[in-house]
Amino acid sequence: MREHWSSRIGFILATAGFSIGLGNIWRFPYLAGENGGGAFLLVYVVFAILIGIPLMTAEITLGRASQLTPIAGMARLTGSRTSPWNLIGWFGIAATVLITSYYVMIIAWMAAYFVMLAGGGAGIGQTPEETRAAFDAFVATPGPVFGYALLVIFLIAFVVSRGVAKGIERYAKFLMPLLVAILLALAVRAMTLPGAGAGLAWYLTPDFSALRPSSYLAALGQAFFSIGIGMAAAFGLGSYLDRRDSDVPGNAALVVAFDTGVAVVAGLVLFPALFAFGMNPDQGAGLIFVTMTSLFQEMPGGIAFGAAFFFLMIIAGFTSQVAVFEILVASVVDSLRMTRGKAVLLCAVGSFLVGIPVILSQGPWSDIHIFGMNFFDFADTVSSDYMLAAGGLLISLYIVSQWGWNRFQEEANRGAGRVRASGVWRFFFRFIIPVAVAIVLLGGFGVGAGNPPLFLGCAAAIIVIHAFLLRRFPE
Repeated sequence: MREHWSSRIGFILATAGFSIGLGNIWRFPYLAGENGGGAFLLVYVVFAILIGIPLMTAEITLGRASQLTPIAGMARLTGSRTSPWNLIGWFGIAATVLITSYYVMIIAWMAAYFVMLAGGGAGIGQTPEETRAAFDAFVATPGPVFGYALLVIFLIAFVVSRGVAKGIERYAKFLMPLLVAILLALAVRAMTLPGAGAGLAWYLTPDFSALRPSSYLAALGQAFFSIGIGMAAAFGLGSYLDRRDSDVPGNAALVVAFDTGVAVVAGLVLFPALFAFGMNPDQGAGLIFVTMTSLFQEMPGGIAFGAAFFFLMIIAGFTSQVAVFEILVASVVDSLRMTRGKAVLLCAVGSFLVGIPVILSQGPWSDIHIFGMNFFDFADTVSSDYMLAAGGLLISLYIVSQWGWNRFQEEANRGAGRVRASGVWRFFFRFIIPVAVAIVLLGGFGVGAGNPPLFLGCAAAIIVIHAFLLRRFPE
């Protein structure tokens, strides 16, 4: 008999734990810093609501309807193991494997920095130049990173081995409130620093003149990446819901609100602190390990602040990866009829093995490239820019062309409360979401970077093709 969530709050916290990860606390702030702050924040929130909630609802609904993980679940829904729509499951699982290969490494970096800061800050450098050099030296030395990565995988495997209710649900109920408490405490500390008001004003005051065309694409892509659509996890977690009375649209809305809220508050931690010490917000991907670490050295009580900050990052990464690992394990159980214990061991060993080239790519194997990228960049680019968007596009097209709106609406609204799949959602699913997701995929391939006419031409072609599909597959 398939295991189910013991409570609604358990499902919401576990799914929010999946969505809330390093993309919220690391990726969103540096993108906001590069794209003008307040205006980017507003655009991001709008995309999360209009695109994120319907797609999250769709993915959870597919999982609940199938009562299986993505690969086996799509085969059940389509009635065929060879249906092209089964790529929804395969793309999702492939993306989770690639993301796991580097996500564990980044959590290992966070763990190492937490230990260094908790120990007084030795080894992280004093000046920004020293901090950069210390970080580069650390990631290029694979031994310690492998050690931390093994510890991370062991802890994740332990939680998942205990099952859904006693494993990820129980730990999510403890870790997610802890994450929120630490995040709010850090935000209060950052906003009370002398000079923090300038950072608050920059972050919360929209200046649309600071937005570029690429900013809108970045905001849409970030909403997609942060919520985790197309990654198969929401599908898998939804498969543990009871079909009779679970409120899928309401749960999806709460998860997206939780996810977006954490990203917004993360900005309240970083930008007031940066402005208080005269640092620029547009530091790119080095914002956390270099810029913020340098700031901790200057801030009163900064070592303790920094240790708490990296502990927060560990929780965010850990809860996200636990959910992802659960989907990998459950997929092995569903597809290969393997016991959970053996599946956990197989996935743990596999996760470590696929992470070896990624870890080595930061040091001894840095000269080995695939299509001009090292293993880390390749795994990140293929999974985040291509597979997630492709999976999300297939989900939206499957809803409008195969399931049909009436069937989807009936299934999604089974047990729904105030938030329901309505006629407005139908318009978005048919005309807005597939085109928006296709444009994200287009941006992932770099179409239009530095060539707006080409981008607009391709976007117009997508709209024409989508219009043809709607005529070819009327509901």
